Amino acid sequence: MIFKVLYQKDVHEVPVRENTQAMYIEANSEQEVRQALKGKVLNIEFIQPLEGTHLEYEQASEHFVITEVDDIE
Repeated sequence: MIFKVLYQKDVHEVPVRENTQAMYIEANSEQEVRQALKGKVLNIEFIQPLEGTHLEYEQASEHFVITEVDDIE
């Protein structure tokens, strides 16, 4: 399943919509995504599973790049 992770790079500031970034991660569950991102210094706002027409819409974006859980450093 593909998950869209909305996050801010600066954990010390209040989230501002204009600074929100997204990454797409392929994983089996939201818990697996959170575990993979555990060591990262990110302010995770929301993790959303993508499927059906919503996934198709996101795939049409030029910013859509899937990251595998195993590839997260």
